[in-house]
Amino acid sequence: MKAIRVHQYGGPEVMRLEEMPVPEPGAGEVLVRVRAAGVNPVDVYRRSGGSGYNPPLPFTPGTDAAGVVEAAGEKAWAAAGTKVYASGALTGTYAEMALCKASDVHPLPEGLTYSQGAAVGIPYGTAYRALFQRARVSAGEVLLVHGASGGVGTAALQLAQAAGLRVSGTAGTERGILLAQEQGAERVFNHRSDGYEKGIMDWTGGRGVDVILEMLANVNLDRDLALLAPRGRVVVIGSRGAVSIDPRQAMALDSSILGVSLRNAAAQEETAIHAALAAGFRNGTLKPVIGREMPLSQASQAHQAVMEPGAYGKIVLLP
Repeated sequence: MKAIRVHQYGGPEVMRLEEMPVPEPGAGEVLVRVRAAGVNPVDVYRRSGGSGYNPPLPFTPGTDAAGVVEAAGEKAWAAAGTKVYASGALTGTYAEMALCKASDVHPLPEGLTYSQGAAVGIPYGTAYRALFQRARVSAGEVLLVHGASGGVGTAALQLAQAAGLRVSGTAGTERGILLAQEQGAERVFNHRSDGYEKGIMDWTGGRGVDVILEMLANVNLDRDLALLAPRGRVVVIGSRGAVSIDPRQAMALDSSILGVSLRNAAAQEETAIHAALAAGFRNGTLKPVIGREMPLSQASQAHQAVMEPGAYGKIVLLP
């Protein structure tokens, strides 16, 4: 089988398309023939070896995918031929085949393409965990999603709208603003415009927002604290460096800064996440947005694209 391999940490150029033996599933494992693999910023961090993500070398990147079970070991729930999406992989998903724990594969919801299935694991899992398990949002609260046009952002907009929140977002391009509006945002602000924060406060009548989902905390966190309503929460989903803040802003409003990482979810929380997502896909409130489909051989270009400003939906690789 063909697979992307990383033999040393570094830039996108360290990824190479190579021939690899097909793995065999053991007990509680399944072998998935990958039809689409999701590209996430965390894949970039692992490839570069930074930010505490240092998988042993060599390795195949990727945790998200969708495809068909090729073979199943004993005690695996999914039989050969089952259409699934994966939220984890033992051998990496940037490949024609991926070995997965059976607990990390889930039935591909009816009506979803393989590319959409590859956009579920990290984006929707992170958005759900941030909203419901960390911020513990309630219907009627006001939400601001920074980076609302990306994979996690669009997922968060859909989930929050379905839960009865009043939803807004930010994006950096007209195309991204339009997408966020299409996904249910009542208002979308261009975060590249000077003074966009005033527009957010004006929209809330000066009260501020209850919850902010933050994709780039090193740029926005201090400003986020000034946008919160009393007892508001900022959930940090992404950051690319350190940041200085004024703690008095949090003290004055009894506000909270919450970190979120999907890998910290307990088994029971993971079960809850995928049960809730399955319900949302069944009733049509959730639908992944695919921005770009790229061949597996262009994994390097995909890693460059996923870190560029102006995110638009999900980037997936097609083996």
